[in-house]
Order: sequence, then structure tokens, then C-alpha cells
Amino acid sequence: MQEKLEEIRRALSAGIGQVQDRKALFELKMKYLGKTGEISALSKGMRDVSPEDRPAMGKLVSEVRSWAEELFAQTEETLKKRELEARYKSERVDVTMPARFAETGTLHPVNIVRKEIIECFDGMGFEIYEGPEIEKDYYNFQALNIPADHPARDMQDTFFVTEEFLLRSQTSCGQIRVMESKKPPIKILSPGRVYRSDSDATHSPMFHQMEGLVVDKGITLCDLKGILDEFARRMFTKETKTRLRPSYFPFTEPSVEVDLSCHNCGGKGCRICKGTGWIEILGAGVVNRRVLENCGIDPDVYTGFAFGMGLERIAMIKYGINDMRYLFENDVRLLKQFKD
Repeated sequence: MQEKLEEIRRALSAGIGQVQDRKALFELKMKYLGKTGEISALSKGMRDVSPEDRPAMGKLVSEVRSWAEELFAQTEETLKKRELEARYKSERVDVTMPARFAETGTLHPVNIVRKEIIECFDGMGFEIYEGPEIEKDYYNFQALNIPADHPARDMQDTFFVTEEFLLRSQTSCGQIRVMESKKPPIKILSPGRVYRSDSDATHSPMFHQMEGLVVDKGITLCDLKGILDEFARRMFTKETKTRLRPSYFPFTEPSVEVDLSCHNCGGKGCRICKGTGWIEILGAGVVNRRVLENCGIDPDVYTGFAFGMGLERIAMIKYGINDMRYLFENDVRLLKQFKD
């Protein structure tokens, strides 16, 4: 047994010199001092030693165990210091290097415009309604006086999911849902994403609209003009004027295109307004009788007006952006310009 103890001393001394980390040290410790380790096995084997030799051999085994435990403790402390020094070296901070600053973000220009428009109409008593983006053909077209064979369907190339469902091409369908579930007086603003198969400098397959609807007794086109005048003054400048031009939309009659006096030149004519002094901004009109009837509202008792605008177009006019695609490219150089 004495020879076995000397052999364990030599093997342990050689093995511990090759240990590079505390994980390997632990595995080596278990090999010798674990419950099934080599030194532990010698202690259990004392029962096979003759009674007269047992005290001397027991002392030798205890000495080897004490020596091994101390060797492991010293080596662990050395490895711990080495690992700590390596960690300090890897995590060292060069205080002479320039500091790294985390830049704060800002709202996207479309969200800025959305927020400003909502605040503007909220002050005039409008409630906010947001409908589903995957809409039924009935709400997107039929209830708005645009049946399947209506020529107005050709005015917008629609993304159909099925024959019955589509990606809404306008937020006007929110008006129908509100008028079906709520009786006049109605005064709502319906913002949201809409989808059309169109893409160039002034169009995008996905863009944002803001739809407004007012239904009550005695509502006229003059009420629409008054609200849009107030919107123009709040959104742009106090000197901004509005102009209504006859147009056509299936869901309004009469229908108008609404122009704003150019905020850049004050109506004198410039590059932005193409020399006309006016900029087209939205479509509007008096709600068509058929649309009211489709929603169960008596058109002989109630009238209303509706208007719809593209938020990207408002942002382009307000901030002088000449290509809608800039708003979707996530170019940090553009977005930084809207930082507070």
C-alpha cells in the first residue's frame, strides 16, 4: 500500500501541473478525493490490512489525503487569481478613448403628422376609430356605393385576399362600421394603413390615411369648409387658405378636391406649388344619400360630410419632401432632421 501511496503522490503532482483552469482542477480532485477516488478507495481498503499494520498505514493514508487537499487548495487559489487577472485584462477600459453616447430616437415624420392631425380634430370634438386592415368587400366598396361593376373600382388596384376579403384600400370603410353601430350625431376621425398596388415618387403600395366623418341634422358643405379652414390654420400657418374644386367620389355628392394656399410662397407661385399658388391636399364632400341608407340612417333627416387625406402627402408638403419613398427607406440622415 505504501508503494501505491507513493505512486499516487507522483501521478497527482504531475497531473496538477498540467491543469489550466478550475474546471479541470475539480475533475482531477474528484479522481483522487471523490467518493470513488483513488485516495478514498485506499481508506476503504484499510479493512484488508492486518490489525498490527493498520495504525501505521492509516497514518500514511491520512498524510497523503491532507497533502492532496492542501495541494488542491493552493492550486485553486492560484488558478482563481490567474482567471481574475485575465478577466480584468479583457474588461479593462481605456479611459482615454472617446465616450460612446446612446442617441435618443424620435418620431417618424408620418407619426408626427398623425399626432398633430389627431390633436387638431380632437380639439374640435372628433372621436378616434380604428377599423381592421383586412376588410370585407362590402365595407370597402359596396356600402360606399361602389358595387362590383362600378367604374370607380378601376381607380384603385386592390390587393384581394379572397373574393370576399381584401387589404383595405381606404379608411372610408371605418365610416360604414361606425354608422352601422351608432346613431347620429356622429363625429369621428379614422386613421390607419391602407394598401393599393401602386408605387412611384408620390405613391406607395402601403400608406397612411386619415378619414373624417360628421353626420347630424342640418350638416352642409359650408360646415365642411369651416372645419377644413380651421385644420389648415392649425396644421400649417394662420394665413393658409383653402379652396374647393368640384370633383367626383362615389360615396359623396357633391364631391370636392381641397387645395391649400402654398405655405412656402404664400400663394404667389413657386417650385413646390408648380407656380399655381395652390397645393392639392385631400378629397371631401357631402355624404351620398345611398351611403346613409346603406347604414340605416334616414337621409331626409340627417346629412353629413366626409373627408380623407394621405398622411404621407401632408408630411411631404409640410416638410418639403419631394419623394414619398424617402419616408420608407429608414435613412437616418432624414430621420435625424426631425429630432427635438
